[in-house]
Amino acid sequence: MKTASLLHEITYNETKPAISVLLDNNHSKEIRIVMRKGQLMKEHQAPAPIVISVFEGKVDFGVANKRLLLEKGDLIALDAHEPHDLLCTEDCIVRLSLSKLDSVERVEKVATT
Repeated sequence: MKTASLLHEITYNETKPAISVLLDNNHSKEIRIVMRKGQLMKEHQAPAPIVISVFEGKVDFGVANKRLLLEKGDLIALDAHEPHDLLCTEDCIVRLSLSKLDSVERVEKVATT
């Protein structure tokens, strides 16, 4: 058994999104992304399906040539190789569920100022 908290030991990075692994088990990785208003995760895609949950704040989410405003409590599921981007419009905490086949390093590479 493993436990984690989305709210424990939160540290905002002032220059780019802060990414931390909360859980890593046999089938998935649970990632916390903490962003300040104005921070961006540029367009990218995952090699396997993902689920994104907004725990706090608001995110302008681009996918399939659309812009969606995701707010506290919203979830979105994407298929593999679906291009998307995130722009934080209100300080936020986002949970990202990744396949075990995906890497945290890939997620860190798309975090920009």
